Amino acid sequence: MKGGLLLASCLMLLFQVSSGCPEICTCQPSSRTVDCSYRGLLEVPSNLPSQTQILQLQGNQIRMINYTSFVNVPGLRILDLSNNSISRVPPFSFHYLRSLQVLNLTSNVIHYLEGQVFTPLLALKELDLSFNNIGTLPESLGNNTRNLTFLGLKNNHLQAVDRMVLETFTNLKVLLLKSNPWQCSCPVLALKLWLENFLYKGNIIDELICTSPENHKGNNLLKIPFELYKSCPLFTTSFPMASIHQHGPEHRNNGRHGYHGDHMEGSLPECEPKPKPRPANLRHAIATVVITGVICGIVCLMMLAAAIYGCAYAAIMAKYHKELKEVERITSATENGSPEEKEPLDGSLA
Repeated sequence: MKGGLLLASCLMLLFQVSSGCPEICTCQPSSRTVDCSYRGLLEVPSNLPSQTQILQLQGNQIRMINYTSFVNVPGLRILDLSNNSISRVPPFSFHYLRSLQVLNLTSNVIHYLEGQVFTPLLALKELDLSFNNIGTLPESLGNNTRNLTFLGLKNNHLQAVDRMVLETFTNLKVLLLKSNPWQCSCPVLALKLWLENFLYKGNIIDELICTSPENHKGNNLLKIPFELYKSCPLFTTSFPMASIHQHGPEHRNNGRHGYHGDHMEGSLPECEPKPKPRPANLRHAIATVVITGVICGIVCLMMLAAAIYGCAYAAIMAKYHKELKEVERITSATENGSPEEKEPLDGSLA
């Protein structure tokens, strides 16, 4: 036992010395993991082991990353940069990480994403950008990241997302969007259609709670009826009524309507949906049901009474005809007499 522990310690030490493991970090050769979490780092260590596959940098004070930050770890598969102070991610920050599968950037102060920042990440499957200050998503966010299955965007400053950006994630299964200041006016209709189609395919969305306009504030976008968007120009021009009714939560939609997100949003005038339709009076509905039930009951009773009357009439008539025949038979026998009754009469006359 002691020999095994000694051997493992020697291997770890050898890994740290031979591969240049940073002194402030802990390196595990068996799992090819470098743990530099919660060490007060201000930047990414430069002397990372080249064979590193898992790099934990969460809980530090890293403010900036650039194209040289990960040049020595091209085989990296999991990178955790959560709980740092990163405010900006330059375009080529992950240029060398062609094997990266999981990238965690949660709980930073990122307010803007460069257009090509994630383009080199061909193998990326999970991207979490939650708990940042992101206000918009670049149109090229999904370029070359079609293997993405998880995208976290909750707790940011997003007011809208271009549907065309999301359509590039063809393998996406989980989309987290809650706790953003979503604007649920007319331009959001195309996004609503895409999200409901996404749900229909069996995928997962948390929720989109509207903060504006006032008549939708606090409501989940996915539960707002399409009828409330009838007054929107987008509804009447790009989304005919026949197709809208096919895109509810219970129906399939093809997710291919002509809408270009931010471009349309800038050209269309701000519009307010029609007021919520007045709900049907519950008392009237109940009264209608009761009256219908009473009428049906009366009709059924009348039909039953008619059937009973018919059966009774048929039985009485059958009995009447039977008795009539019996009377006719007795009357006929009395008038003609039977052979036994005639013989004594004939004998007495003789």
